[in-house]
Amino acid sequence: MRTFALVGRNISYSFSRKYFAEKFAKEQIANCEYINFDIPTIEGLPTLIRSTPTLAGMNVTIPYKEAILPLLDEQDEALIAIKACNTIKILPSGKLKGYNTDYIGFRDSLVPYLKPHHHSALILGTGGASKAVAFALNQLEIPCQLVSRERSTVAISYKELTQELIEAHPLIINTTPLGTFPKVADFPPIPYQWITSRHLLYDLIYNPERTTFLCKGAAQGATILNGYPMLVLQAEAAWKIWNNNL
Repeated sequence: MRTFALVGRNISYSFSRKYFAEKFAKEQIANCEYINFDIPTIEGLPTLIRSTPTLAGMNVTIPYKEAILPLLDEQDEALIAIKACNTIKILPSGKLKGYNTDYIGFRDSLVPYLKPHHHSALILGTGGASKAVAFALNQLEIPCQLVSRERSTVAISYKELTQELIEAHPLIINTTPLGTFPKVADFPPIPYQWITSRHLLYDLIYNPERTTFLCKGAAQGATILNGYPMLVLQAEAAWKIWNNNL
């Protein structure tokens, strides 16, 4: 038996557990199980790892993508740059090697929708997910500007978003939790009146399928994309890592 697990807090809703259970059944992958490590603090993880001798790999979700870094023995190059871990492989030695597959999922789900005029991006939010998005955009040679509630050394504030800035950044990515179920009425406070049909709005949220952010963009004629394809692609990238194929 090979065991895989999702590390997080309050994760009964988990996409990963359902996805991998269905994958194992559909693809007739035998002797594999996927479970949840639902823990109140990251300090509880080493005990769970020691008590699960069949553990071969883990996914990591909110709120532990950054908190888990000190527990890793090795880090993939992309993870070193992004500093947010969502995939762990248990090496033959028992050591933990961390990866980030969020950037792969985001990049590969975005590319089919990119047009030549999508030459620059606004990233809404400055958390761990924003770092993966920025890393992917850098790979695609698309310059980006971070936007947050308060101006900082790395971000401008929402209040600073002018018509000129919105028009100059035809790609807008929401990496904040604003609009996630059940608080579906929430949305990032950007000036939607300046969004046009040239814009592509991408929301990392997948529940609901169409967030208020996406609905407001669609009402202005923008192309919209939610985070479900990214989730599938990052999960498949994790599976390849666990099976030495990536």
